[in-house]
Formats: sequence, structure tokens, C-alpha cells
Amino acid sequence: MTDDLFSLQDRVAVVTGGAGQLGCEIVRGLEERGARVAVFDVAADRHRVDVTDRSAIEAATEEVAREWGTPHILVNAAALDSPPDAPAEEVGPVESYPESSFDQVMDVNVKGTFLSCQVVGARMAAEGRGSIVIVSSIYGMLSPVQDLYEFRRTGGDEFYKPIAYSVSKSALYNLTRYLATYWAKSGLRVNTLTLAGVWNDQPKEFLDAYAERMPLGRMADAREVVGPIVFLASDASSYVTGANLVVDGGWSAW
Repeated sequence: MTDDLFSLQDRVAVVTGGAGQLGCEIVRGLEERGARVAVFDVAADRHRVDVTDRSAIEAATEEVAREWGTPHILVNAAALDSPPDAPAEEVGPVESYPESSFDQVMDVNVKGTFLSCQVVGARMAAEGRGSIVIVSSIYGMLSPVQDLYEFRRTGGDEFYKPIAYSVSKSALYNLTRYLATYWAKSGLRVNTLTLAGVWNDQPKEFLDAYAERMPLGRMADAREVVGPIVFLASDASSYVTGANLVVDGGWSAW
């Protein structure tokens, strides 16, 4: 129904990182509600965009605008993380965490999000409407629970959830608040969506430890991000800006 608050009929969306596990579900969810979605991703079929390259974002956005019009929605889902089975040099003690790894994570997760908001958001603000959703993580709100990775250490490895991911995801909260207040009078809303861990065939030892720590007793399914994304992207959240929607299975309630 086109009068549904959650309808995205005929709206144009850009999803960075839209070729990834989470991004694919976001794209599917937006399309099912009527949006035309452009995927900006280094692995995309059409818009092969490195979000750290402003000129690439500009070129892809111009192409989308020519074909479909100025975007109404921007979802920033492009990110780098170090999974539980990451190589040793990335998951050792903070004292020896590689500077190059820190730079790479910050480039994609923070600068890439900023550049996407800067380029796409400028067009949306000029049109006097739109919604930007910035995807963050509970590890941006709270410190990682390093005990979850004890199975790696008992196996002889020195493993810590890396610092750069947490620092980068934390930065997104004030990026959201800054842009939300900056663009508020232009009719462009900006919000953060904070997620807990998403199931992606992680090692059983990790999944068991995670489930024990999680009030809902499991990791999220990628499909469970769709509802919150649609809410923030649609008119259902027309008075919501500068906010952080926490979808974490109760993780931060303990």
C-alpha cells in the first residue's frame, strides 16, 4: 500500500557495502518495499565503488541521479572487521596492533562513511528531504567482551578483538549527531543503527560463548536488520533524527 508509513514505493536508495552479507539483506528489504536500490561496493555488479574514493562516489551518485533521480535514502553498511578467525597479526595485543590495519579500518569505516554522507547527503539536503542510516556496532558503544575469544587463547593463540573496529564504530555516533543537527532544517534525517553480532558461520566455540552472554541466547540473523532499516528509512520515523536505534538482542541491557 502506497499510504503505508513503512512504504518506500518509488524512492531511490543507495546502499554502501550492499554486496556483503548484511548489505544484501538490506538491499532486498528496501526493494521489497518498493525502493529502487543502487549498490555501491567494490564487489558490486554495476557501481563498483571504493567508499574511500570521493571521486568514485561522486561518479556513481551522478549516474544514479541521472537515471532515477536524487536519492531519498542512504544506508552506510560498508565496513571492515576482524572476524574470530582473523590472522594473528590483526588480533594480537593492542601494544603491537599494526598501524596499517588501524589506518585501513578507519579509512573504510569512518572516512568512507563520511564521504558517502558528504556526497549523497548534499544532494538529498538540496532537495529538502531524505534519510541517512549509519550502521554501527555494540562494540562502538561498549568495549568488546574479550572472554568470547578465550577458545582461541586456550588453543595456543594470542587473540583479542582488535581496537580499530571499536574506535571506528564509536566515531560514527558523533558523525551521526553532527550531520543530524547540521542538516535538520534541510529536511534530511540522519540516524545510527547499532547492531550486535550477526551469524555468519562463525566457529562453534565462539557461537556458544556468544549465545551464553546474549539475553536472547543467539546471534542475529541478517534478515533481522531489515525491519529497523526500513523504519529509519521510511516516513514511520519522520520525527527521528540524531538517534541511535539499538538492535542488539539485549546485549547492552546487561
